[in-house]
Amino acid sequence: MPIKKKKRKIVCICGSSRFCQEIAITKWEFEKLGKIALGLHLLPSWYMPVKHHGAEFEGVAETLDQVHFSKIDIADEIFIFNKNGYVGNQTAKEIKYAKKKKKKIVYLEEI
Repeated sequence: MPIKKKKRKIVCICGSSRFCQEIAITKWEFEKLGKIALGLHLLPSWYMPVKHHGAEFEGVAETLDQVHFSKIDIADEIFIFNKNGYVGNQTAKEIKYAKKKKKKIVYLEEI
């Protein structure tokens, strides 16, 4: 008997890299619910000599920004990780892009 695959919802998590550890936990929680979660990468502290903004440090920020917009494109919904109400410039651009693409947007904290 073939295994029946369930169509899984895809959620793209947007938020500041300052919340990378919390976003990693959020990704885990979404996947425990059966959703495919896309978002930032949690890199081990030994990987690079900076704590935040590793993409800028490595000179790949523009590339990773474009990859993230592609994640928004394929997502069914967008989850904004706005802890303590914080939304940085890049996250604000991602929200604007998601709205333009008519994506469902959910916020961690009410705005």
